Amino acid sequence: MFDTVLIANRGEIACRIIATLRRLGIRSVAVYSDADAGARHVALADVAIRIGPAPAAQSYLSIDAVIAAARETGAQAIHPGYGFLAENAEFAQSCADAGIVFIGPTPEAIRTMGDKITAKNTVSARDVPTVPGIARVGLADADLTDAAPGIGYPLLIKPSAGGGGKGMHVVSEAGELAAAIAAARREAQASFGDDSLFLERYLTTPRHIEVQVLADRHGNVIHLGERECSLQRRHQKVIEEAPSPLLDETTRAAIGLAACETARSVAYEGAGTVEFIVEATRPDEFFFMEMNTRLQVEHPVTEQITGIDLVEQQLRIAAGEVLAIAQDDVVLNGHSIEARVYAEDPTAGFLPTGGHVDLVSHPAGPGIRVDTAIDTGLDVSIDYDPMLAKVIAWGATRDEARRRLVRALDETAVFGFPVNVEFMRLLLELPEVVAGDLDTGLIARRLDDIAFTEADDRVFAEAALLLDSAAPVGGDPWRRHDGWRLGDAAPRRYALHSGVHRRVAFVSGSGTGLSVRVEQVGDEPAEDAAPVAASVRPRGDHRYTIDIAGEARTISAMTSTGRVAVAHGGAVFDVAVERLAHGAGDDAASGPQLDSPMPGTVVLVSVENGAHVEEGDQVIVVEAMKMEHVLRAGVSGTVSLRAAQGDTVSRGQTLAVITPAASADAGDADDSDEREQR
Repeated sequence: MFDTVLIANRGEIACRIIATLRRLGIRSVAVYSDADAGARHVALADVAIRIGPAPAAQSYLSIDAVIAAARETGAQAIHPGYGFLAENAEFAQSCADAGIVFIGPTPEAIRTMGDKITAKNTVSARDVPTVPGIARVGLADADLTDAAPGIGYPLLIKPSAGGGGKGMHVVSEAGELAAAIAAARREAQASFGDDSLFLERYLTTPRHIEVQVLADRHGNVIHLGERECSLQRRHQKVIEEAPSPLLDETTRAAIGLAACETARSVAYEGAGTVEFIVEATRPDEFFFMEMNTRLQVEHPVTEQITGIDLVEQQLRIAAGEVLAIAQDDVVLNGHSIEARVYAEDPTAGFLPTGGHVDLVSHPAGPGIRVDTAIDTGLDVSIDYDPMLAKVIAWGATRDEARRRLVRALDETAVFGFPVNVEFMRLLLELPEVVAGDLDTGLIARRLDDIAFTEADDRVFAEAALLLDSAAPVGGDPWRRHDGWRLGDAAPRRYALHSGVHRRVAFVSGSGTGLSVRVEQVGDEPAEDAAPVAASVRPRGDHRYTIDIAGEARTISAMTSTGRVAVAHGGAVFDVAVERLAHGAGDDAASGPQLDSPMPGTVVLVSVENGAHVEEGDQVIVVEAMKMEHVLRAGVSGTVSLRAAQGDTVSRGQTLAVITPAASADAGDADDSDEREQR
């Protein structure tokens, strides 16, 4: 076994690998970019070494920098995690050339499985079923067009290289094919530097089933059962579980054997995942899609139902040991479901977020596991993938695991910026998900039916009670906030707002003798609520049990001067005490403004300062966490730029202000003439 292992990754997977290394007594080496100098994985590792600036191309994707770090720290092996260099054959070869063990398969296996056309032909030779279609190297547009009628519509155009759904197009009829092929080639070339395409039959209700395999260099190959990853958004997995609720024991055995044959076809070594697609209406028929030659994000669900530490097995296989587990030793116990926590705002079209973590509250309890990269006080960079953590729940049955996960998400809170926790909790309670009736298009079909919680009277009452309990007492009676006055104490009044919602809350009493009432204000109908009994009981670790009118619930909360954040059911409500004076800011009269919907970098400014734009014209493009967002003019008018290309901007920052045409025409005649000449 190795003495020292370097982890060529970051975030929650680096933290998770460090945990196994520590348990086995192996010295861990973390690498970090300038953006991650204060990251959790850096603090957890025995040794941490800087490998470059924030851009991944100059740090985590730099083969030379990673190899140099391994040499400098005396690492005998490198674990690539997933993402970055994990499936890079050149990196695996560079490790071998440097005399460092790459904890993964051979470069040849990575190359073969990294090209979907080559992979499909390789496994077909081992009688592994593949989706009907045409897949060979060098297919021209005419080849694809000629083959389409034989495959039938709808069909799927797929790039040979890459993944993540980029360049994939569903074609429903022959008239759409030529344009879709052209678009797919452009996208594949831009994303992967390779515009090779192939065609497959498109399954209308596909389910994504993948099988975990382990293989040593001595020819032993086993599988550890399957995972269902059908709950996806934009081809990205959101919820994963093991085993699949779709498969029966006969199909489970058959798909496991097919996965093992796939591994044998490339003399695989280490932990890998073979992905299959299954038509929901024909669960006994499965087709090979691809093989991921690395550890998967969703590996914890397999670990929970098998009791096998996959990272430990990777280490032992890479060290040359014979696989100590036989197929008959693998027993699937119970059910496990995982939810991915992303720095994104589901209420704003899942735009990436990020920023400072004011407070994080992780769940605990029977069957609950949390793999996380975040702690209170850390900063979440916009330079990398937005996944922050994974919440995993085990149960004796699928429904027990699902209910435990819902409860765990209730107790999960990230204060500082929006995350997707409430979305996942609501998703897990859709009737189709409860029943296990899944497919990869489910989220897209039901997204509009998911109703996100908004701040209601209960939230405002809780906020007022927490603000009241944090207010100072004693001292100068004219500066106290406890309602002191000559005679009976007056109720403490809190004018509150959360987003577009406004309330006035009144709190009376003290200790266990509190009462609270909430009134609606603004455009909402006035309503005088009667005061009701209330109590606040601190539970520690920023958790409180609040009883209002005999209904108690436990929440996470964070209070500061003039504001409180309340978290319940996966949702976080930021409630602030309103200022006494309300007035338009300096920019209010200047017309519509374009604010950044996310923290990121301005990658393109499409117009010059002072230019005239029409409604709908592209003005600025912001990029963050692999996503671009185009800001367009909401009205016709003159642009006043507030940001330049290359600027790093925060969420909500004003990037441009447009003076509407009507306002611009009110200027002097010389200005009007100049505009007309332009």
